[in-house]
Order: sequence, then C-alpha cells, then structure tokens
Amino acid sequence: MANRHRGEIEAELGGARRRLVLTLGALAELESAFGADDLVALAERFATGRMAARDLTRVVAAGLRGAGESVTDAEVAAMTAPGGAMGFVAIAAELLAVTFGEPAPATPAPPPAPTPAARGRAGGDENPTPPQGAGCR
Repeated sequence: MANRHRGEIEAELGGARRRLVLTLGALAELESAFGADDLVALAERFATGRMAARDLTRVVAAGLRGAGESVTDAEVAAMTAPGGAMGFVAIAAELLAVTFGEPAPATPAPPPAPTPAARGRAGGDENPTPPQGAGCR
C-alpha cells in the first residue's frame, strides 16, 4: 500500500496495480529532462497545469523508477491506464500533488457582517411602527 506521507501513490498502469514515487533521484531526472535549474523551477513548470503527452510519460516513468521498477519511457508510453490519456493526467497530477505538497482544503470565507444600515433594513422595517396619533379612533 502506498504511503502518501512519503510521496507514494498507487495507480493502475498496463493492467497492473503499481506504486509510484518521485524520489530525489527521480526529481533530478525530471529537472534534467525539462531543463529546470532547481526544484522550484520544476514545481513552477508543473503548476501551469499544461503538460504534453511526452511530459506525462516522463513524470509517470520517473515515478515508477523511483518506486524501483525498471521501465523505459517508451515502455510507459505503450502502457494503458483506465480513462486513457485522462487517466495518465490524473496519475501525474496526483503524483505531483503528493510530491510538492497537496494544497490545504479550501474553507469558505464567512459572510461579511451586516452594516448597521443593512441590519435596520433587514430587521423588520417592512412593517414600520405608525407615527403617533395615526392609530384608529
């Protein structure tokens, strides 16, 4: 079973359940492949959300090699994933998220506090108190 705290994920590739992890060596491999000067540049490249098919192949292959599999990029490119190309996108996205840190869950902002004027409008001005002397006689 994959340990997400160590940056591991599991995914179905080529009809088998496999473990992927971007170790320091795998990240160095990706820095070289993408011409990134450092991890920050690599993370910024992936943060754009734009990846070519060859990028997906490189990321998934590096993750498999990081987990100990002896696979080439060409072998990974020939593998299938549930969901086809979008399956590979999901695998790469999950792997990158656990490697570079998953964003904290978004918490909705509390509604703004009503202003005194808004409280008066919402507080029952629909039925204002009649002026004195305007009642029934």
